[in-house]
Amino acid sequence: MTPALLARLLSGEGAALLASLPPYDEAEAFSLGDRLRGEGFDADLVAAALTQSRLRARGERKFGEAAHTMLFTVDGLEQATRQQVARLHARRLSDSGGRRLFDLGCGVGADARAFAEVGLRVAAVDADEVTAAVADFNLRAWPHATVTHDLAENVALPSGPGARDVAVWLDPARRTPGVSDIQGRTRRTFRLDQLAPSWDLVRELSAGAAAAGVKLSPSFPHARIPLGTQAQWTSYDGEVVECVLWWNDAAWDPGRSAVVVSGQFAHEVLERDAEGANPEPARLDRLHGYLYEADRAIIRAGLSGALVRRVDGAELDTGVGVVTSPRDVVVPWAKKYAVTDAIPFNIKALRSWVRDNRIGHLTIKKKGASVDPAQLRRQLRLRGDNDATILVTRVGGAQAVLMLVPVR
Repeated sequence: MTPALLARLLSGEGAALLASLPPYDEAEAFSLGDRLRGEGFDADLVAAALTQSRLRARGERKFGEAAHTMLFTVDGLEQATRQQVARLHARRLSDSGGRRLFDLGCGVGADARAFAEVGLRVAAVDADEVTAAVADFNLRAWPHATVTHDLAENVALPSGPGARDVAVWLDPARRTPGVSDIQGRTRRTFRLDQLAPSWDLVRELSAGAAAAGVKLSPSFPHARIPLGTQAQWTSYDGEVVECVLWWNDAAWDPGRSAVVVSGQFAHEVLERDAEGANPEPARLDRLHGYLYEADRAIIRAGLSGALVRRVDGAELDTGVGVVTSPRDVVVPWAKKYAVTDAIPFNIKALRSWVRDNRIGHLTIKKKGASVDPAQLRRQLRLRGDNDATILVTRVGGAQAVLMLVPVR
């Protein structure tokens, strides 16, 4: 997509063509393109319109029905913050005293839309000309939001007493420019020294703002958390989607934390929630009635101890995020199972258990264990009419198998 082609798509014939397209159907896209070109539409315009139709359909999982009123780039949609998560960002910066928001590296405008929605005056920039134009289109409903094609390095942030209500949001580019893959995506980088703007500038701008948030990869290392900031890992429906560093007035609880988002609910776990947890791992001969599996954001933040404390239990092994307890506790950020049996990991013993219980369908979960579920399923020679769930994991440093029944 070039700036000229995007301008054509947003006006006159292009806009009418995009509005006339039926709901996207991958199986029909090729023949639809042929028909539109046969009707006299320019091939580049048809390709651009069909690409937007495809991206809008994909965008529903992040933006719901609003996706069909937005524009996207391939990289921009993949990197865009989900609508529910963006609203959490916006509320936090607004509640931290922000009234003016500088969005440096706005992408397609996912977070900027949420900032504008809560009333923040948004000044957004993006280094890519097409992406900036797409974001400008996506923010057209909010007159108090502007988008400029520029580098974050060129933005002069307010200073002095007049900057007390200024918040900064940074989403550094985590893709390297150059050749894209067959889907149009460029290569992702996980290295801090390859961010754009640079990691040094990100820290400088964030530290100088009254309140700031920096969206980074979920793989952000604990050892690189700047002093006094809050590193917050967030999951959405079980998938860890980001780590945000909160600075100054937005760092409400410095240290590590996790937010688990499911539907319209968000549950936060803080570092202090894990303090004082029982450090002793569980023992296979002392496994009790229930097993709790922490959400991945909790595990990534290194806060399994919060689950240990919550259920008054013991972690199966350090870092696996699975806790055993005799107590039946409601934990909204953990899955719960009843444990029916537990044995050391042994193919022959497990095969006997499968045969004796006539297991024909087996769900195999693993945590901290070096097994291939598909290969294990073949080795067990499943035959029978019953279903079962097992967890292959470590208990006290040794591999074990736990037989489970999900508890709702």
